[in-house]
Amino acid sequence: MRLPILFLLLSSVSACSLVPPLETPAPPVPVAFPDHEAVPAEASAAGLSRAAVFRDPRLLWIIDLALENNRDLRLALLDVEAARALNRVQTATALPGLDAQASYSRERTQGLGEGQPATADRHGASIGLTAFELDLFGRVRAVSDAAFARYLASEEGYRAARVTLIGAVADAYFAERLAVEQHALSQRTLADWRGSLALARVLQQSGRGGALDVVRAEAQVASAEADLRARDRAAAQAANALRLVVGAEVPADLPPPLALEHDPVVTRLPAGLPSDLLLNRPDIRQAERTLAAANADMGAARAAFFPRLSLTAAFGFASPSLTALFSSQHSVWNVSPGIVLPIFDGGRRDAELDLAKVRKTEAVAQYEKAIQTAFREVADGLAGSATLGAQIEAQTRTVSESARAVALAETRYRAGLESRLELLDAQRQLQAAQQALLTLRHDEIANAVALYKALGGGAAGETRTEPKP
Repeated sequence: MRLPILFLLLSSVSACSLVPPLETPAPPVPVAFPDHEAVPAEASAAGLSRAAVFRDPRLLWIIDLALENNRDLRLALLDVEAARALNRVQTATALPGLDAQASYSRERTQGLGEGQPATADRHGASIGLTAFELDLFGRVRAVSDAAFARYLASEEGYRAARVTLIGAVADAYFAERLAVEQHALSQRTLADWRGSLALARVLQQSGRGGALDVVRAEAQVASAEADLRARDRAAAQAANALRLVVGAEVPADLPPPLALEHDPVVTRLPAGLPSDLLLNRPDIRQAERTLAAANADMGAARAAFFPRLSLTAAFGFASPSLTALFSSQHSVWNVSPGIVLPIFDGGRRDAELDLAKVRKTEAVAQYEKAIQTAFREVADGLAGSATLGAQIEAQTRTVSESARAVALAETRYRAGLESRLELLDAQRQLQAAQQALLTLRHDEIANAVALYKALGGGAAGETRTEPKP
């Protein structure tokens, strides 16, 4: 009973912690977003699920597929598992270990003088306490706290990876939709211009048009054919990019996509307050956990300057006879406390403490930078939301007026009142306006996706999806 009592007495010594108090810096951003009225936290889009923001059911299916198959997300999850295992290792290091041992030996010795050789048996069984550091100055606890903080940081990193992946899938999906719709527009343009070429030939045959008009119409058709081939390539590359970010083939039996003009994404999202980002952005929480780990590392570096007290002990039995091994008369025990007092190491501990201080300063800077980056991303998204809608309305009017100009120019060309050149110019302006309108609609959707991601993207309500093996 002496060994447990001794262990309890030694372990009851309260360890003093040399970890400095963790002081999280104040957010280095304004209290409100520029040109944006402050709203309460409950009005922020960060609490919206992706199904409430993404209206395209095909996209929602593809996002779920990516969460199961994307390799980057799988690597992020493995990082979490590795950090969890390391935390368990550090936690176990702070606890005493017990080993059970059993031994048997037979020894033969020569007798003295003319005596016969003697043979002796020895049996033993014991339970021993492995070398255990009594954490008088909090070094072991600080190392364990640092490992736990890094584990929590890896969890937040995984959530940040999920938010990033959801945004990347949405970006790739709408880039593919833009390429497909641009391809369809090029096909319609080519059909219209072929019709215009046929009209030029008819007018030439009737004597109301010249060969120059036909040549210009043929060049216009050739240009449209070249543009269509470029759209073919862009659509194929966009599909390849989507396949890569998903990590698997997109099934053919998914719901049909929504056109860009049918608002597949909610583009007006309330931002809440800048301070909400500290709670909603997993990358900011990850930086905060990393700061806590660096702070604990500094405490461990400080504790390294103080003595280390360790304990090794064993309790068991030893007997020449196996039958009498566990008799109280044959009990044995030993206790081996040890102390290590640092005297000289060439400045290694000083350098380690300086390094820990630098690492903490870096963690503070990274934490502040994460907040500033989040603020800038949200502010950019709000600026886009405030201007893209009006720009799309103006571009829609441009397309409408350009279409009227084409109709008038074609009527006047048929009547012989204008040359082919005016019709050609009007048709080119209409095509450019239609392509610009498609691009603007995509830009508005991409801006909404970026804003949703910048606000935290519903990360607080996301559950972790284990990747398939």
